[in-house]
Amino acid sequence: MIIAPSILTADLSNLAESCKEAVDAGLDRLHLDVMDGNFVPNMTFGPPVIKSLRKSLPEHVIFDAHLMITNAEDCYMDYIDAGCNHLSVHVEAATHLHRLVTAIRDAGATVGVVLNPATSLDAITEILPEIDLVLVMSVNPGFGGQSFISSVEGKIRRLKSMIDEQVKTGGRPVQIQIDGGIKSHNIAMVGEWGVSNCVVGSGLFNDRGTVKENLAILQTALEV
Repeated sequence: MIIAPSILTADLSNLAESCKEAVDAGLDRLHLDVMDGNFVPNMTFGPPVIKSLRKSLPEHVIFDAHLMITNAEDCYMDYIDAGCNHLSVHVEAATHLHRLVTAIRDAGATVGVVLNPATSLDAITEILPEIDLVLVMSVNPGFGGQSFISSVEGKIRRLKSMIDEQVKTGGRPVQIQIDGGIKSHNIAMVGEWGVSNCVVGSGLFNDRGTVKENLAILQTALEV
């Protein structure tokens, strides 16, 4: 299981140090929740902050940007230039999804698509052969610390079957990522559904322990 710490719940006033704590704990992927106050009701940060953060962290750390924005088709290159290795875009916000996915890949980044809890898998049937990752939201996007929506189980299991069938016929293997309410009590469960990449926010960044201590709890839960 890949564990991608969401910096949304880190100490944003001391962001570089919080991210370094995660890297020092052995995590090599950071999940960057980019919000524009339009597609979602909150606002976070953009390319300037990401560029600054990139300079403060080792080159091997993967910057996985989740673009909760309405204009990804206009500004995706700004995020790649800032140092993002991977961009995930919402199917609900992209007018020309295939063109956007192709452009991101041609620019040298890996690419994923994101499904809100109420969005059907039908929205990605045609694009699935072209992408590296599907991010299934298990909360409604826009805020950290929300409760897990358990009804996404059926969607994830169906998605896993679609991907398995695609691979069986020589197609691209696609990673399933989940974001929202992932903690030690459910991380193994979503792995059984077919998830191989978990975004974890408050389960890692909290006042109950260090990132290293909280990561150990998650890893122990995965071993049970």
